[in-house]
Amino acid sequence: MGYPWRVLQLADSGFPTGGFAHSGGLEAAVQHGEVRGREGLERFARELLWQTGHGALPLLSAAWREPSSLVALDARAESFLTNHVANRASRTQGRAFLDTCARIFPEPVAPLRQAARDAKSRYHHAPLFGAVLRALDVELPDAQQLLLSLTLRGTLSAAVRMGIVGTHESHQLQHQCAPLLDEVLEACAGLGVESLAQTSPLMDLLGATHDRLYSRLFLS
Repeated sequence: MGYPWRVLQLADSGFPTGGFAHSGGLEAAVQHGEVRGREGLERFARELLWQTGHGALPLLSAAWREPSSLVALDARAESFLTNHVANRASRTQGRAFLDTCARIFPEPVAPLRQAARDAKSRYHHAPLFGAVLRALDVELPDAQQLLLSLTLRGTLSAAVRMGIVGTHESHQLQHQCAPLLDEVLEACAGLGVESLAQTSPLMDLLGATHDRLYSRLFLS
């Protein structure tokens, strides 16, 4: 197993999954005054990465280890994501990721998409991410690293489009967060679904107000 070029393709910002339509709750946090400038963005990114480690990596890992459990893990994600905005975003991103991968890598992924359709899946992103990357023969540590990296990059990209930081500053932050990515991975890579947790309730509450914002650039 192991296709490093495939990982690089999935990590490419041009890979058409629609992930950049979401801010991960950052837009709501900014409009509520909880994130101001670079310092606030750094704090938000730290909380988001820890939330991803505790709230998404366990689902990803379980689906990668046992793809046949995808239906049960999808239901687990549905019950875990009580924030309606985060729940909707997870389903939207999951469906987009699966459909895109099925079109680009039809032989290994199309059967997985058909199985998800037959099971009337809700298409939650984290378990689908794990199952798809297993089908693509990507090793579990690479899949876990990729999800954390995409989460950070998506948030920083949203921050640039909202004018919180510039492009060079966002990449400085991404570089400075490398030790944090390693820290989150080390702490959360082995967690099972019984360890799913919401580590940043304030961020979750702020994100839930996204639909009520006066103006919005992002879907979540």
